[in-house]
Amino acid sequence: MNNVTIKDVAARAGVSVATASRVLSGSSATSVDSRRLVEQAARELDFRPNLQARALRVTRTDTIGLLVSDVRNPFFADLAHTIEQAALEVGYVTLLGNANERADQQNRYLDTLIARRVDGVIVAPQGDDTGTVQQLVARDIPTVFVDRVIPGIDVPTVTTDSSTGIRQTVAHLKANGHTRIGYIAGPQSVSTGRERFTAYQEAIAEAGLSQDPALIVFGDFQAASGSAGVSSLLALDEPPTAIFAADSLMAVGAIAILHRLGFRIGSDIALVAFDDIEWFSLLEPALSVVAHSVEDMGRVAMELLLEVIAGRTPASVRLPSELIVRASSSTPFDGRRASARSRSSDTSPLHPKESA
Repeated sequence: MNNVTIKDVAARAGVSVATASRVLSGSSATSVDSRRLVEQAARELDFRPNLQARALRVTRTDTIGLLVSDVRNPFFADLAHTIEQAALEVGYVTLLGNANERADQQNRYLDTLIARRVDGVIVAPQGDDTGTVQQLVARDIPTVFVDRVIPGIDVPTVTTDSSTGIRQTVAHLKANGHTRIGYIAGPQSVSTGRERFTAYQEAIAEAGLSQDPALIVFGDFQAASGSAGVSSLLALDEPPTAIFAADSLMAVGAIAILHRLGFRIGSDIALVAFDDIEWFSLLEPALSVVAHSVEDMGRVAMELLLEVIAGRTPASVRLPSELIVRASSSTPFDGRRASARSRSSDTSPLHPKESA
């Protein structure tokens, strides 16, 4: 009788039991070398998996977990809707979690999804905290990352190539005479925040525009940080004539404070946002944006998850981005923006003179 266990296979292959389990169950979350070593060890030991135990482990629940970064963010709300509808079409019910841009809240939801034995999980991960996320992989739960990634965790992903849209934005603003562009960056603990910041720095350098570090402020993908970023930028001795916000919620905060300070967006100052949401085009003036298809991202994420659930190893997908020019940034800079700042600076409750 063959009493070889998966522990014996793991020891022969020189890998962990979790890795051996993933390989033998057909999980995509393994390296080529690990698969080769485990498969060779299984052949040499004549390992026969316990099919009855496996059947118990793979009982379907017909549910998937979806964890988004912030349900208040219109981008993630649209993403959740797209994924939920795509899942329903193929017979899955979606359990939705809101991380609220916090790793601890993310981990609490992931623990719950693991306990509920969902058939798969789509995650927009928070930062690089791999603890609970790694448990998904270790437990052979089919997993796909959407919009964001965690370096070192090998699961299929669907993300956006931000660099094209960002280069187009910088070139557009330069062509309209802007040399000092303020940038409200996202958190550097998140892959999208880092990638967009790096792409922006490269685009500014290539365009030969001001690389004054004071023109860059860091936010947290929340509206309040967009408002705070604008206040900091306008308080500079030489403020920017254009502002680029790295996501839609920070752009909302930027719009709110510019209106409060009496700036006319599109004439006193140019404004561009990363991410397009439906009502940005309905503003007066309409907001220029770097757009990428949230519908495509949601649809592809669900397609990748179905592939992983079926035991296949799909390739990750990078979607394109592009600048859509609207009235908020289309007016050439004529050197008269400073007058708007002087109109509002003495009366704003957020002006540095009154914030002490």
